[in-house]
Amino acid sequence: MHRPTALGGALAALATAAAGVLVAAAVSTTPAAAATGGTGTGYLHTSGNKIVDSTGATVRLTGINWFGMETDNKTFHGLWSSNPWRGQLDTMARLGYNTLRIPYSNDALKPGATATGINDFVNPDLVGLSPLQILDKVVDYAGSKGMRVILDRHRPTSAGQSPLWYTSTVSEATWIADWKMLAQRYANNPTVIGADLHNEPHAEGTNPAATGACWGCGDTARDWRLAAERAGNAILGVQPNWLIFVEGVSCPSGGLSNVWDNDPSNDEDCGWWGGNLSKAGQFPVRLNVANRLVYSPHEYATSVYHQAWFDDPTYPANMPAIWDRYWGYLYKQNIAPIMMGEFGTTLQDPKDKVWLQNLMAYTGTGVSGMSFTYWSWNPNSGDTGGIANDDWTTINQAKQDILQPYLIPPTGGGTTSPAPTTPVPTTPAPSGGCTATYKQVNAWQGGFQGELTVKNSGTAAVNPWSATWTWPSGVTLASGWNATVTQSGTTVTAAAPTWASSLAPGASVTIGFTANGTAAAPGAVKLNGTAC
Repeated sequence: MHRPTALGGALAALATAAAGVLVAAAVSTTPAAAATGGTGTGYLHTSGNKIVDSTGATVRLTGINWFGMETDNKTFHGLWSSNPWRGQLDTMARLGYNTLRIPYSNDALKPGATATGINDFVNPDLVGLSPLQILDKVVDYAGSKGMRVILDRHRPTSAGQSPLWYTSTVSEATWIADWKMLAQRYANNPTVIGADLHNEPHAEGTNPAATGACWGCGDTARDWRLAAERAGNAILGVQPNWLIFVEGVSCPSGGLSNVWDNDPSNDEDCGWWGGNLSKAGQFPVRLNVANRLVYSPHEYATSVYHQAWFDDPTYPANMPAIWDRYWGYLYKQNIAPIMMGEFGTTLQDPKDKVWLQNLMAYTGTGVSGMSFTYWSWNPNSGDTGGIANDDWTTINQAKQDILQPYLIPPTGGGTTSPAPTTPVPTTPAPSGGCTATYKQVNAWQGGFQGELTVKNSGTAAVNPWSATWTWPSGVTLASGWNATVTQSGTTVTAAAPTWASSLAPGASVTIGFTANGTAAAPGAVKLNGTAC
């Protein structure tokens, strides 16, 4: 309901459908490492109101949205900034976001689609890549950090959202064909766990002449519940391991109440776009593969739209009953898991802070709480802002402080606590020593990007490995990848990630980083205490 103002996206009830078409050929990619720890092992499925992994362990998805692929740019926003794309994912994982929800439009999947808005100087590895190829890289890197990915069909075209899952130029067949293509593309990659079928189905037209998405009305052209079954089953026919995320509608009839006609029969209980699952208990989504359905409501604050319930004299005590009615009952009655796909706020109104605090408390604490993906990482969401500030590097600490107690970091992504600055190896330093080579990739005013390659030239494996180096005073770490990179004073430590803890004899590792200050090569490089 909240779209980037810089790109002309529409707010809540003003968004309109637009045209477009579709299909991309299936391409195989190298599977990312299976996620572990905070997001479980192997593919996920459901059990009652829980999401569980392949071992039966309960998993809580505590994620974030990174949008842009649904816009005219056809790829992630912020790639124009001075923070490389890996650095942004590093920060998300470090903060505790274990899942990435990625919105896209069918325009981005078309053959010949071009990604724009990329800073080639900072992201040279993305030059010339298609939107899908950039998505592949983000999926692979997110997976290497233990994160999971949910794909979200956000819009039929980059021009705007639509109340129904199809438009006059983007058919239901196109919608389903593109989903099947994506399911095939990532069929062997457990980083990608599922499909959010269509973003924010909502009412259109005035009752009784409703033309928007209904729930349980039985009209195959408008009944979102039936459409979700058709698409969900088509996807599961290609990839039976995926979770199917189904959002709600806004008004169950699919029509807007006409408050001027003095006819109370038309004034039904309507909620946020995609946020009303009040009929899902009576009319559940039926999938051909058991234990794959997750309901995914959206929920917003006054910064998006001033709903009547924000003026209730009992606010915020009135909110849990509203959440219960629209979607929370599905979780509380053990019908299905809830993964709140979008919720966000600017925090500019004092009511918004209370709303966010109470909403997070409502989801519950610990691994058994409801899953969620916050909207958004992006600072350019016009009516919510983001976790990232306008520099796409620093964060909005006020929002993060409210979310932090509910976040379960991915294994490999680290936590907000600093890693030890002095590594304690569990194996001896390499008997034959090590070598180190450095390459400066980029430089800009006030910062630079580099790659340090460390080779184990000894005769025994180093497990776990840890590299250290020094920088001149004034040079500070901004981000790092392929290791957990931290800094204390002038000493930088790159500790082995869990997915690649051992460095075999003759093997090498390339540690990437960005830094603030005058460009300088790492000095006094050591591998587990042995000078290189």
